[in-house]
Amino acid sequence: MGKVAHGDKQAFSALYDALAPLVFGIVLKVVRDRAQSEEVAQEVMIDLWRQAARYRPDAGSVQTWAATIAHRRAVDRVRSAQAATDREHAQAAREHTTAYDEVAEQVETRLESEQVRRCLRGLTELQRQAVTLAYYQGLTYREVAEALRTSLPTIKTRMRDGLIRLRDCMGVTT
Repeated sequence: MGKVAHGDKQAFSALYDALAPLVFGIVLKVVRDRAQSEEVAQEVMIDLWRQAARYRPDAGSVQTWAATIAHRRAVDRVRSAQAATDREHAQAAREHTTAYDEVAEQVETRLESEQVRRCLRGLTELQRQAVTLAYYQGLTYREVAEALRTSLPTIKTRMRDGLIRLRDCMGVTT
């Protein structure tokens, strides 16, 4: 390791031949994909070349040191791949929208409109006029009273009663 730390290529070649099978085996057990394992093992061997000066014989053997680096790199690769997969799934979930069925929406809107018209026909003339002016033309109680030439309290009562009848006719529960 001392020679490798000083840039001796022949020493690294011998180290590579001695440790590559061990490193690859450890990585393959963790990563489980041969192509990725080869890539990670290669990265580990490059790390051993670059970090040779950091090796401390009193901390353990060269094989133990290499095995530790290999295992950590392999776990990092698996975690990175899992994080990428999780991000892709999350993005797909955010982008997923329920298919919009325009025909069904139109049918539902038409049915609701017909029900509203039917229920409006069940109101008294004053109730129907007051509700129509307020909800379809956006008039206030006072403006409805002026338009229908009726007192404000009467309009309020007729609208309240009309809305209650509409609610009941439409089957709305509170």
